[in-house]
Amino acid sequence: MANYLDDRQRSELAQAARHWLWRTELPTWLLIVAVYGAWFGVATHASRLGLPLACVLLTLCTTWYLSLQHELMHGHPTRLPWLNALLGAAPLGVWLPYGLYRRWHLQHHEAELTHPGGDPESYFLYAADWHASGPLARRLYAVRNTLAGRVLLQPAFSILAIGADAWGKLRAGDWRDAPMWLAHLLALGVLLAWLHAYCGMPAWLVLAGVAYPALSLSAIRSFHEHRATATQAARSVINDAGLAWRLLFLNNNYHLVHHDLPSVPWFALGRVYRRRAGDYLARNGGFLVRGYGEWLVRYALRAAAPVAHPLFHGPSDGQHYAARPYGEA
Repeated sequence: MANYLDDRQRSELAQAARHWLWRTELPTWLLIVAVYGAWFGVATHASRLGLPLACVLLTLCTTWYLSLQHELMHGHPTRLPWLNALLGAAPLGVWLPYGLYRRWHLQHHEAELTHPGGDPESYFLYAADWHASGPLARRLYAVRNTLAGRVLLQPAFSILAIGADAWGKLRAGDWRDAPMWLAHLLALGVLLAWLHAYCGMPAWLVLAGVAYPALSLSAIRSFHEHRATATQAARSVINDAGLAWRLLFLNNNYHLVHHDLPSVPWFALGRVYRRRAGDYLARNGGFLVRGYGEWLVRYALRAAAPVAHPLFHGPSDGQHYAARPYGEA
């Protein structure tokens, strides 16, 4: 539990953790069944549904699966990392092995948030790197900080960065991730072959019509999820989103709560926030959004933040992370 909690808050959370739902993680087990059932249910009925509708529904299911993977890597529904990894290893998200996603995301939780050299999910650059970029690159980075740009461009940024990271390690003689990538690509090949042969969905359609849009939809959640400000707690948003969004993103919109208490299961995050809403909003300086529609109105075509980090100007510490697995999470 986070150090900022007082004794009463610690007691309340400890009591909640003893509830049978929390102890059994029944909602998460049911979620796993629902996500896999929905994904393969849509896939096996793709011809009957029609490919356009099937792609839309599979995009939603894949986005939901990415949210489930995020839950698994934080120790739910079991305390056995290998079992959680097994539950999240299916290549439904296509672009990244679960193990690498987990590694980068847990680094994000340990890092100083938004730091260009230490946070692997930061969308900021050092000022020196920003100025060293060419005109086209600077334009693309700036457009990516609008909501429209994040949805359209961020998947391409992520895919290219993931590929560059893998290729760079191989060229440097670092083969430690090769077995993970090999297993992922073999499983992905089997999945794509099955989708083509039995569901009438060719690989190009799955990649362009499902896997890429799923990253775009996930990018809505992560848009301006962390801001550049001096206080660590004030960097994480509370997004008071509607029920459908909360279910799709598994309450990760209560992002400060998740960063403070990453071990709290998804189905308890909303309750934890509502019991201490005033405390959380005081801690994050009122960084509150009334649903994703507010981001759409304010930042559809306007950058939510500068690309050059206003606090960290050069690589004085930390390693530079090129990869952006699935956006901030």
